[in-house]
Formats: sequence, structure tokens, C-alpha cells
Amino acid sequence: MVEAWSSSDDPGDVERKTDHELVEMSAENVEGRGQDKLSLSAWPSPVVPQGQHVNIQCHSHLGFDTFKLHKDTGADVPELHRSFQNSYLMGPVTPTHAGIYRYYGSYNYSPSVWSPLSDPLVVLCSRIYRKPSLLAQPGPLVKSGGYVTLQCYSDIVFESFSLLREVTKDPLQLVGQLHDGGSQANFSLVSMTIVHAGTYRCYGSLNHSLYEWSFPSDPLDIVITDECVQTCQPSSWRYRWDVLELGRYRW
Repeated sequence: MVEAWSSSDDPGDVERKTDHELVEMSAENVEGRGQDKLSLSAWPSPVVPQGQHVNIQCHSHLGFDTFKLHKDTGADVPELHRSFQNSYLMGPVTPTHAGIYRYYGSYNYSPSVWSPLSDPLVVLCSRIYRKPSLLAQPGPLVKSGGYVTLQCYSDIVFESFSLLREVTKDPLQLVGQLHDGGSQANFSLVSMTIVHAGTYRCYGSLNHSLYEWSFPSDPLDIVITDECVQTCQPSSWRYRWDVLELGRYRW
């Protein structure tokens, strides 16, 4: 028997309904077709500097009239205990907002019936700790097909480091290693091509607050030499970090 979830007040406070009662909102109907997959995105980025805002956008082809956000982890956010339409402007963001989010959808003609949860979105709050440093070994000019090691290091003992390239969706993450009283991580990038060129930054975080990141490192421009004319400058790939859209964030 197919089951869906229902609640008149809060989708977290649920009661079970059978498929005979809730045919339209059954998990089979919502999740059975790939084009109807429920998802979330964050604009301009899921990495949100403390004190700024982020627009959380709900995506579905099912035409829901009302949405509610559900936070899987961390501290409760009272402002989320209300419904909204299509998108929600969150902020000013604090460490309390950092965590994993999903949403429920509902229709006006059945406001007490809610869909299954969407796919997760991780929202990260940055600018919590001092920025780490980022450098390239042997250097930022990399021959096509070659390799480079991006070294992120800090005088803070970070337990995890994350490396992001502008206009990419997913970060690279490594466990921090103790080094000279601080910590560092070495990101080895091999078989480099023009698609790997661009501006990189890294962040540090601690295990007890994985969704709270440091200030970003200073930007580091990586240039692929064989596929760039002599007059090409690293800044030609630079984008404004404060309007960057990373899209859905995956762990």
C-alpha cells in the first residue's frame, strides 16, 4: 500500500494516509517520474557569507501552490515555521541557518496534505573563522595534461578543507593535516585542461560545525598554458564571487 504524509499544522507532525485517500500526493506519483523530482537550489550560492541573504528556490513540475522548508540538521530556525510560494529569502544568515534543507509541497485544494520530502540542499555559512591561504605547487601556470597541487593551509587547526572553483557546483574536500602548529590539505589536480582553468578559493571548517566555514582564501588563478594565447591573463576567467551561482550542492 502506498502511503503519504499529512498534517494540518506542520508536515513534521505527521499522520499516515492510505493510497485510497491521497492518490494525488502519494509517494509513487511524486517520485515515480524523473521529471517530477523535487529539488532545491540556492541563489546566488549555497555558500552564504554570515550576515548576507540567500534565495532558496523550490523546483518541481507538479505545480505546488505552497511550500514549507524542513531543516534536517542543527539548530531550529523559527522563521521556517510558515508556508511560502516557490522561493524563500533567508537571512541575514547566521550559523544557526547552516545545515541540510528539504521542502514539502502542497496544493490549495488540499492544504493539509503534503508531498514527500525533496532532495537535500546543503546551506553553508562562511566567514566564521580567519581565512586560510592557498598556493599552487609548482606554480599557477600549468601545462595542458599536466598536474598542479593546490595547498590550502592555516594557523588554525582546521579538521577539513574545501576547495571551490568559480562557476562549478561541487567542492573538493580533504581532511586537514597538522602542520607547523596549524593545518593544511594538498589538493592534487591531474590531467589538467582548459576546463580546469579559473579562479580557486579554499575554506576551512571544524568537525563539530561542518556547515560553518571560514572566510574564503584569497583568489588563486590557474592558467593552462598550452591552450591560452600569450596575451591571455588570469583575470579573464575571474567572476564576481558575490554573485556566483554554484547551483545544488552535493556532499
